[in-house]
Amino acid sequence: MLLCASMEFLGSNIISINQFEKVDIELIFETADNLIPFANRTKLTKALDGAILSNMFFEPSTRTRISFGSAFNILGGSVRETTEIDATSLKKGESLYDTSRVLSGYSDIIVMRHPLAGSVEEFAEASRVPVINGGDGDNEHPSQALLDLYTIKKELESRGKSIDSARVALIGDLKYGRAVHSLCKILSLYKNISLKLISPDKLKLPNSFVNELEEKSVSLIETDNIQEGISDVDILYVTRIQEERFESAEEANKYKGLMSLNEKIYTKNCEPNTVIMHPLPRDSRNDANELDSDLNQNPNLAIYRQTDNGLLIRMALFSLILGITDRLHESASSISWYSNKN
Repeated sequence: MLLCASMEFLGSNIISINQFEKVDIELIFETADNLIPFANRTKLTKALDGAILSNMFFEPSTRTRISFGSAFNILGGSVRETTEIDATSLKKGESLYDTSRVLSGYSDIIVMRHPLAGSVEEFAEASRVPVINGGDGDNEHPSQALLDLYTIKKELESRGKSIDSARVALIGDLKYGRAVHSLCKILSLYKNISLKLISPDKLKLPNSFVNELEEKSVSLIETDNIQEGISDVDILYVTRIQEERFESAEEANKYKGLMSLNEKIYTKNCEPNTVIMHPLPRDSRNDANELDSDLNQNPNLAIYRQTDNGLLIRMALFSLILGITDRLHESASSISWYSNKN
């Protein structure tokens, strides 16, 4: 028996974390847990057979675009994709309104990523079908925040802890990082959260987010010293410099490599079970390398568990928005090919 939500998921757009109450998030997580057999390919469902997802990605994406598409496919639906503005009529001057009205006639649900803050909300207002925000400029990335919190929940529970009273260090580009912005919003729904904001001075978390966190009694410490900042925390959330948001590559390059985490720094400064997360992609170029590959075999590195959890969260969103949660297991069957994802 699934929890009751405060928001109406059926047919809803997912634009911002501000839409959710804590009970809504718990429903998404419960739904995700119920979808594990399908994500692990031990069961097959055709609950969305005949449904069409339009994946409209006007900025580069690997994990978000493919995981949304895979999530829809696993639930039995079909996916149509556009991966750059130059391949659409937006290049010819078509408005977001016209694009939305047209594409919603071809689709049952749309996921959209766009380089301008607020653009997905504008697009959704004209759509005749639900729209999910896959990231709008430096504003928000709600499904990333949901999968991050789901990961935090699972990692902390495996250590006998919970999200309430979590101690989280946010590291890197906190000014332009939309994943950070959405994660701050979602963490503020929980009790006794402590955040360490670790960044260069010019890339600090914007005041609007700081004020919102303070209003919700989140404990905040700001520092530009990564080695001091990562002590006494449960979660390290490392981010890359958002080069595409800067006026020039030269300006972005000033900050690359300033907030790098490697095995030596981690071992010297962190508690033994501190979880390491990153929304990915991590910048592995020598001048950046914010999360060193020498941490790849560290059992506390959760970045690949994050990406697996992203599939579950996006499946859960589709299930709730399109109203198939009660029918998933009715149409379930065994897969007919080799799979070993457990």
